[in-house]
Amino acid sequence: MKRVMTEKQLQRENTVHLGTGGRSEENAGLRFRPAFFDFSTHTIFPSRFADGRLAPFHLLDGLPEEAVADRAPNGRVVSAKATVISGFVRDGFFYTRSAAARAVREWSREATEEE
Repeated sequence: MKRVMTEKQLQRENTVHLGTGGRSEENAGLRFRPAFFDFSTHTIFPSRFADGRLAPFHLLDGLPEEAVADRAPNGRVVSAKATVISGFVRDGFFYTRSAAARAVREWSREATEEE
């Protein structure tokens, strides 16, 4: 069964990807921006604060209504649709956390070899 995207799930993913390049703190220097991807619509949603500003890390509160599964009475996003995953966008392309981590490793190695 697919887990729905919640704040707790985002925390788990950050723990799993710690030190790999699959976290916002580790790949922002390579122009990766936190984002979400909806497999059912093939839509990329940049991570945003609730007021619409781009967020430097993954936040559910800025997701548009079409990506939200459940909201709390105060309007906060409790969960995203089951078809939504977290990852990153770079130059218009979506990268899963694992793909971003792999790119960070490869591009960092290439930069070191060029020096």
